[in-house]
Amino acid sequence: MIETSVARYHPVAVALHWLLGLALIGNFALGLYMADLPFSPARLQYYSWHKWAGVLVLTFSLFRLLTRWLARPPALPKAIEAAMPVWQRLAHQATHHGLYLLFFAVPLLGWAYSSAAGFPLVLFGVLPLPDFVPVSEGLAEALKPLHKFSALTMAALVLLHVAGALKHRIVDRDGLLQRMAFGRG
Repeated sequence: MIETSVARYHPVAVALHWLLGLALIGNFALGLYMADLPFSPARLQYYSWHKWAGVLVLTFSLFRLLTRWLARPPALPKAIEAAMPVWQRLAHQATHHGLYLLFFAVPLLGWAYSSAAGFPLVLFGVLPLPDFVPVSEGLAEALKPLHKFSALTMAALVLLHVAGALKHRIVDRDGLLQRMAFGRG
């Protein structure tokens, strides 16, 4: 297919998309890096940064969802939608729904884990946030793998999202990526 003009997302939605994407990638990388470090002041600092970034992800996600409700995203162009097999349309919808669910679930599970483990969340080292759940070793042990599994699932969906975007750019050359680009098309 040849590149065509497509309706674009609202500029706030575009900015939040890229901010959230960078925050997710950075926080996922930090989470992987810090998880197996030996106990040290540096590891404690990385955990604080990871939690702060998680709060930012939660905040960006909330604003992204509000923006989506207030400025509805443009529909897929009819020609592009018609060219997609049913499984691709289903994968497109499932990926987006899964990502939105995990935008909230991953940081909330992390916050709950931190609270249950007895490590309060103090945003930027100055603003104590309320514990999400009471301190409970058993609950912390149950939440830790849920947080990890949901983060890995979100990383897989992000990779699927990026692969789909690259397919539209490199294989289909249908201009679909322009919907989420900065500036004017």
